[in-house]
Amino acid sequence: MSPDRRKRSSAFEDFPVEEIPASAGGQPVAPVAARVEALQQVERIERLKPSQMLPDRFQPRRLLPAALRVNFFSGKLDCYQTAAEWISLSKNDPGMRAEIERLLAMGSSFDEHGQIKPITGCWIPTQDGRYIFQIETGERRFWAACLRAVSEHLEEEPLLRVEVIEKPTRQRQVLENRHAEPPSAVGQACEIAALILSELGIQPDPTLSDEYDYFRQARLQRMPAGMWERIMPIMQLTRPRMVQLLNILQMPTPLLELADRYRLSERVLREILASPREGWERMLRISIQNNLTSEEVAEITTTVGRTGAETRRKSSPSTASTAKVAVGGLRRFANALLHLDKFSQAQAMDEIADELVAAGEAEGIMLFLEDLGRAITARLSRR
Repeated sequence: MSPDRRKRSSAFEDFPVEEIPASAGGQPVAPVAARVEALQQVERIERLKPSQMLPDRFQPRRLLPAALRVNFFSGKLDCYQTAAEWISLSKNDPGMRAEIERLLAMGSSFDEHGQIKPITGCWIPTQDGRYIFQIETGERRFWAACLRAVSEHLEEEPLLRVEVIEKPTRQRQVLENRHAEPPSAVGQACEIAALILSELGIQPDPTLSDEYDYFRQARLQRMPAGMWERIMPIMQLTRPRMVQLLNILQMPTPLLELADRYRLSERVLREILASPREGWERMLRISIQNNLTSEEVAEITTTVGRTGAETRRKSSPSTASTAKVAVGGLRRFANALLHLDKFSQAQAMDEIADELVAAGEAEGIMLFLEDLGRAITARLSRR
């Protein structure tokens, strides 16, 4: 059925309408009349189920993990099956789990405060002749509702307020994203790329299997005069800064996914990119595991480069640098505890123990700490 034949509702049906006062001559007073006229000019508002909607596959700020995107966007899994898979995957991935928790919190807030901002988008035809609402802004609200419906085993689909926009734009998408949540470095790189490609009139190719390939095209374009100046007010970044962010897109897609999920900073990613390409994945994972700063990453990559030719050493550069990172992490952990009072220390230790047991890592950590304790005791006894 064409979207124009669907039932429409006003955005202001959610709020009580006060009676319009009249002047002595029986006509509405001017301020109220003007307000009513303004209300009549608002965009069309509808209430839709998530199953009637579809996120924009080339939205610059990605939410859905790569492992689920193909099956969801191809229609093999619906939004609720995808949400269930997402929750399952998040159990073994701290970064994914943190995102799920943020979205579930948003979904829960709908009950308490209502859906304050509508999802925006437009109706598009599907291959089988139906229409579906393609989301321009508000994908987080969409997935928040889906995840909550799955986690709470809701029997009925939730209804979400959507605003129909005649001409969705990348600029609106980016502005909404930047107001909703601080973007990751990878997200910012994709936003800049999307704005450049939009300005050049380069639209996404739906046959692309990897959405990042669309954004990577921006790095290959010749920028016409005034391009950067048009983008700067939207991104609120200087041209050199935007170029640095675009360089992140050199990374292979699996590494971009990890960097985005764990929100690594551009400076950390810049230092990783400055290291040999074959070491990017290893440095990325070490940075995530140890929450490294850009200075620490630079120090490690410099050490590896300085010792790379010394293949005869007893300890390889890989082992040495990894040990250095581990020591740095242990020092930060110890310093954080030492700066707490006794009560806070005990509370922190209890919480750490709970987290390790819940994650199934407690026994491994205990064995490691026992081995470390024996190694330290042996060295102290030789003093």
